[in-house]
Amino acid sequence: MKKKRNRSRPALPLQERLKQLAFRAREKAESSPPGQERDRLIRAAVATESAAVIERWLTSPGLQRPK
Repeated sequence: MKKKRNRSRPALPLQERLKQLAFRAREKAESSPPGQERDRLIRAAVATESAAVIERWLTSPGLQRPK
């Protein structure tokens, strides 16, 4: 007998999860002392915000397939 796949949906949409992740990383970076960990958190926040912009662009209705 095959095992049934877990097909549950995330509680929040991807856009909202990315916003929360970036917010938490920035919040943690602000409370951290200057150093490598703080820089890593800021880079993670910027990368997450970039991912949100790209995801929003990819799912926009104006985006057309190449002909």
